[in-house]
Amino acid sequence: MRSFFRRRLPRRETIARHRWLRPFAGNLLHPFLWYLNRQSVARGVAIGLFCGLIPGPFQMLGAALVCVMLRANLPVALVTTLYTNPFTIVPLYFAAFMLGHWALGDPGHMGAGFVKPPELGELGIYDGCVALMEWMSALGKPLALGLLLLASALACAGYFAVYGLWRLERGWRWQRRSSQRKTGSD
Repeated sequence: MRSFFRRRLPRRETIARHRWLRPFAGNLLHPFLWYLNRQSVARGVAIGLFCGLIPGPFQMLGAALVCVMLRANLPVALVTTLYTNPFTIVPLYFAAFMLGHWALGDPGHMGAGFVKPPELGELGIYDGCVALMEWMSALGKPLALGLLLLASALACAGYFAVYGLWRLERGWRWQRRSSQRKTGSD
């Protein structure tokens, strides 16, 4: 599992050479943000899944700040936030709205207050962000609560999935080495 992440994630040196990130190098280049072990990767995935539902362009910034505070793997968290994109954001927000509606105790009118999302095709970045914020504010409390609940559920599921998969992979490797030792000694 470690080799999988090593091949795909950026190196510390790449960040150190980036001119926009040099002022933050002291915090961003700390070794605990780059460790590839079970705990830091699982925390990074959980942080990325949680922060991926932050509205607008603040997902990666939020993930980076939380990674620094919780000593999680920074590149894993940043890449994990990318599960939200223009194709997935509306279904995720609709699911969050429905979850929030249910949690607030109004299951009789599920989805009744859901407002159609804005068309972002011809809008610029600023206008698109403004339109998205207006859309989210029109959805109100059910969306806010639903986003918190959905983000927490995704973070917990991601953490335990990575933790479990990492342990399974270690067990399979151990069994393979054990069987190779047995066949080699015969």
